[in-house]
Amino acid sequence: MTAFLITGSGTRRKLPVLLEWELEYGCGTPCDSFRIVCLWNGKDNTLPAQAARFEAFHEDELVFVGVVDECEVSLSAQGCRLEVNGRGLAALLLDNEAQGTDYDLATIQDILDAHVLPYGIRIGEQGQFPAVAQFSVTHGSSEWSVLYQFARYHAGVTPRFDRQGRLILSHWPNSVSCVIHDRIPVTQLRTKNKRYGVLSEIWVREAGKAPAVQRIINEPFKAEGGVCRRMFTMPGKSNYQSMRYQGEYQLKKSEQDRLRLELDVALPFCAWPGEIIRLDRSGWGYNGLWRIAQATVSMDSRGHHTRLELIPPDTML
Repeated sequence: MTAFLITGSGTRRKLPVLLEWELEYGCGTPCDSFRIVCLWNGKDNTLPAQAARFEAFHEDELVFVGVVDECEVSLSAQGCRLEVNGRGLAALLLDNEAQGTDYDLATIQDILDAHVLPYGIRIGEQGQFPAVAQFSVTHGSSEWSVLYQFARYHAGVTPRFDRQGRLILSHWPNSVSCVIHDRIPVTQLRTKNKRYGVLSEIWVREAGKAPAVQRIINEPFKAEGGVCRRMFTMPGKSNYQSMRYQGEYQLKKSEQDRLRLELDVALPFCAWPGEIIRLDRSGWGYNGLWRIAQATVSMDSRGHHTRLELIPPDTML
């Protein structure tokens, strides 16, 4: 892999051969992240102080664009090394607070113009979004939360960044991207079933109103003995549909980690978050279709690795 650091003024510098690296890709939240280590000239303190952006290429393909959070230069018996840590471009929206605004009718273009494009973010694939009446931006919210609420709550679309650093505003793909069969060098498979944190029901009430409560129940989990209730209070402008949708959203969100499968492959960049893969392994009881929730690609003294965290394909991301 080849890596570059870019200063705030636009100066672009190729880094020496990487000794180790790790790129972590998610599905919007949490933010993507990176870590790289290379040999360094200890007398050069200009670039570590001025580096603002990071780019990584694998076989001439751009595979990561990010924001530099920290540069560390160290000198030891192993020589002088530079370590750089940072996050994906969602960090630009997470780190900036939005100005409180009330929209009589908000469109996706209104949201992009006010909360995304000012940060130099490019837009990739984009689906259709309905206009939203009486959409409010709470003062102190992050720019990311404004975008996420508009896209996820009102259009069912999870915003996320692709490996070229473009904001994607479309639904997840539903076609199978690859098959993990016995000829793929899988080094480990693990599955986790977790009940902790899964909600059995939610009670939602509207602020300032009489105590009328909408109850949304996770019937399958409750039938399995699940007992975990949460109470939510919606803003005073909420209507029945938004109240119920918020409740259903929170129920589905709580089930994200209930069933997860971890897959380690001795190859780099074998699949990407959001894609659906088919497992077809001998002696394994969890074969079938899975969606990738997170991919961590790394290289160290042992070689290349990809760790995939998989969830059932109908789980909400």
